[in-house]
Amino acid sequence: MALGPTQRVFSAAKRLLKSLIANSETRLRLAVFELEEERARLLVLLLLAGASLLLLLLGIATLTALVVVIFWDTYRLTAIAISAGVLIGASLLLAVIAIRQSKQHSLLKETLKQLAADRALLEEPSDETIRRHR
Repeated sequence: MALGPTQRVFSAAKRLLKSLIANSETRLRLAVFELEEERARLLVLLLLAGASLLLLLLGIATLTALVVVIFWDTYRLTAIAISAGVLIGASLLLAVIAIRQSKQHSLLKETLKQLAADRALLEEPSDETIRRHR
């Protein structure tokens, strides 16, 4: 039994809707996977950075105390001032680097790339779809 024009339109619309839902589900799964991956990476990064900063703080404090003790009799105030200046300068430099790094984003990069590819496919008809309409 042949389908009428109305039934064919509804059938095509139903297939199109199924395709759109499947495509959306795939993109959503990709986004969720990327978010989970990014969360795990950030947790490890925070733990490593925290431990590293703690050890660095202890090392710098010990080094600063050593410099002050060495110059205690002659240039104690100069040693303290130079040590403080070096530490403040280094912290400002690291703050500038951190601000630059924070402006670069990589969150959901692959998902956004896939969505852009999907949009490009929808905007430009392919050779295959042109042949089907002829």
